[in-house]
Amino acid sequence: MTYSTTLLTDNAPLTTEDSGADGTEQWALPHHESAVSTARTLAQETLEAWGVGEGCVDSALLVVSELVTNAVEHALPPVTLHLAQPDNERGTLRVAVADGGPSDRPGDWVASCAPDEHGRGSLIVDALTTDHGATTGTAGSTRWADLPLTA
Repeated sequence: MTYSTTLLTDNAPLTTEDSGADGTEQWALPHHESAVSTARTLAQETLEAWGVGEGCVDSALLVVSELVTNAVEHALPPVTLHLAQPDNERGTLRVAVADGGPSDRPGDWVASCAPDEHGRGSLIVDALTTDHGATTGTAGSTRWADLPLTA
């Protein structure tokens, strides 16, 4: 199967012609549990380079973890992390994760544990964000979250 982006390997970020041109960064991630730690590292490095405050970075890393985990466990590939530079006028930072749409079967972690051991991700995202949601199209789904810069 061929995708229009290249999978992230060896922790090197995906570079595209548009990356950064509109104030956003994006990385294609492996559809594997390792994507979560890779996404956290990429997000932390980028947010710190943008000068985002420590509290907002910490909250953003939790949200990135939840959104990427959701994509790996419940959706089809590809998985792409998007970060938008802070909107100082609105006082928010946008985090988004795109995937290939819902999967017919759960991921390995979800399939291996009891129902009460998972399912809290949406509560975490709700608690840490000013707004969040999802869009779905023919190419897949994108889950996004806006975090307060003053977190």
